[in-house]
Amino acid sequence: MKLRILVWLGVCFVLAASLVGQTAAPTSPPAAAPSSSAKTDPPSDNKSSVPAAQSPTGQAPAQPEPDDSVGTIRHVVNEVRVVFTVTDRHGRYIKDLKGTDFRVIDDQKPAELRSFRSETDLPLQVGLLVDASNSVRDRFKFEQEAAIEFLNAIIRPKYDKAFVVGFDATPEVTQDFTDSTENLSTGVRMLRAGGGTAMYDALYFACRDKLLKQEQTGPVRRAIILLSDGDDNLSHVTREEAIEMAERAEVIVYTISTNISGMKGKGDKVLERIAEATGGRSFFPFQMRDVSDAFLSIQEELRSQYAVAYKPANFSTDGRYRTIEILASDKALKVRTRKGYYAPTQ
Repeated sequence: MKLRILVWLGVCFVLAASLVGQTAAPTSPPAAAPSSSAKTDPPSDNKSSVPAAQSPTGQAPAQPEPDDSVGTIRHVVNEVRVVFTVTDRHGRYIKDLKGTDFRVIDDQKPAELRSFRSETDLPLQVGLLVDASNSVRDRFKFEQEAAIEFLNAIIRPKYDKAFVVGFDATPEVTQDFTDSTENLSTGVRMLRAGGGTAMYDALYFACRDKLLKQEQTGPVRRAIILLSDGDDNLSHVTREEAIEMAERAEVIVYTISTNISGMKGKGDKVLERIAEATGGRSFFPFQMRDVSDAFLSIQEELRSQYAVAYKPANFSTDGRYRTIEILASDKALKVRTRKGYYAPTQ
């Protein structure tokens, strides 16, 4: 009797278990079998390590072929912009000319003029480089005050910016980029004469590490005013390397000689070469009052320039140096601009 009861209970338990298995909902969806590629593919080399999202079936969706152009689009600019000045035979600035009054020769071939305008009000980025070596002690104080007057006159708050570098054996920034003429004046007065002369290094540094890296949100005019006797005895870079860096940074260099001998020396010829190559001017103020006149002339020139944009003929992104020549229709006019530029490289 007991055996029958146990058998009957066992049968009832089996029937109840089968009914529960047919009606109860599963607690989780069945896992889809992973694709063979999901098992064996190695991690990708993409910068992002985030795994790909899975589709509702549990398999990774098909990925599009990588497009190398995304994020690496390069637009080659084959338009050159040049700033230049025009003077008559008496050195007076001519400010009312038109694009039809000029021809542009790029790498000895006529170029296509794209735009022409008179630029009297562009924002300025100016570097003041002052030779603080022993060789310029005689009128150092006077030149400092003339430089301060120049910066006070030309730097407009919230529009122009300038920095001050003194150099002897090494360049020293006594005031970084600012539109505060008060801070610039303090920076000039902090300069102290003494030591050797590494003028080329200072020019190279000012162009590469200051002007070339300065933020530029629109057209600007970059210029360096270099006060020195031109006698370099400590630089690691050469004169031509310093000029090349100025050309790459599109900087016009104005040089003011501190030579007071009354005769042009070897250093003065160096200063002439730097100014001429970059489209600037060199000044030789043998008397103290002439220093102020030199600064006034630079100030006037920076507000009396033209700007052209042109398309060179047979342009190539080969990094090669290309020459620039701007010719005025009126042979009596003198055009001054940088001598050339370096083509970009892809």
